[in-house]
Amino acid sequence: MGERARALSGSAEGVVITGLGTAIRGLAGPGGLLGPPPPDHRTAPDPVSRLTGRGLRYKDRATRLALVAARDALTDAALIDHAGTPAVPGGSTGVVVSTNHGNADTVCETVSAIAAGTYLATSPMMLPATSSNVVASWVAITHGLRGANLTLCNGPTSGLDAVHWGRLLIAAGRVERVLVIGVEPDNAAVRHVTATPADAAPGLFDGAAALVLESAASAAARAVRPLAATGPYARRARHADAVAEVRSRRAGPVGLWCVPEHPEGLQAPAPALGAAAGGAPVHDLAALYGSASGALGVLQTVAATVWLADRAVPVLASAGTGDAGADDAAAALLLTPPVHPHPPAPVPVPDSVSDSASASVSASASASGGGR
Repeated sequence: MGERARALSGSAEGVVITGLGTAIRGLAGPGGLLGPPPPDHRTAPDPVSRLTGRGLRYKDRATRLALVAARDALTDAALIDHAGTPAVPGGSTGVVVSTNHGNADTVCETVSAIAAGTYLATSPMMLPATSSNVVASWVAITHGLRGANLTLCNGPTSGLDAVHWGRLLIAAGRVERVLVIGVEPDNAAVRHVTATPADAAPGLFDGAAALVLESAASAAARAVRPLAATGPYARRARHADAVAEVRSRRAGPVGLWCVPEHPEGLQAPAPALGAAAGGAPVHDLAALYGSASGALGVLQTVAATVWLADRAVPVLASAGTGDAGADDAAAALLLTPPVHPHPPAPVPVPDSVSDSASASVSASASASGGGR
């Protein structure tokens, strides 16, 4: 790692979380992530039903779920009001989305249409939606977020990687805040791609989680109380190594460990991983809500932030294969109590916010380029 990268990684630990949102059946908000889901959560009202207005017809399920969670997180962070009016210039806020299977249904539908009737069978509204950055694009367009726009779809670490990339964008001075979203849908196309039976238990996660990352200075200037602070992050080939690296940079006990998804048939975290995390209590979101793939790391970060309320012990979020001996990518992130437990005196906010011109960059990683 170069000196510039090291400096950015270190300064990224000064980034705080100021808003949360979720779009999960049966959960009224992020607070529900700390306990088991209600027995009927898979048949509860669909959170997508909260979306109204024109323009929804050609949006896939992942995009709709992301829009619900994003709106809640932005409202929670006081970046928009309940009518959706922005409180900050659009160029000051970026979007980072993590999803491995987000628009698989649209891609499969398009491929089938072309196979049956050549490209003439496709729709001009369908083809743009086959791009893997469609979720991040629609969220940014909907809320006028013109900062950097990023989509990650790089396997089981994607969610935690997205949180880290959001921190780096802030540390590099590209934006003042970043809306990070993890979303995965459960539909026939995703079940086909992942070879998951429709009656599998717990099956596939169907939902979205979102959070707002913000520089501590920006949060203070807006008189917004941080919910949590981001700590050390590590990405290594083996999961145990990623956890050990994070813990070596921040000594002390861990109050809760959000564990990665386990290999098929493994009902508890591997003993070696438990030892690496210091024997902290385990919270297994994948076992509760289904295989969350690219959404897991963001889901873990949201749950960890909720858990940190009025607590002084950090939370460890980790993602990867969940197998201590696996030769695969793994990531770990430590969430710590907020650095500003009490907000400063309120700063007057003008009646209108003028939006200055800014450069917006779309980038990609790997395959692509809610209220508390």
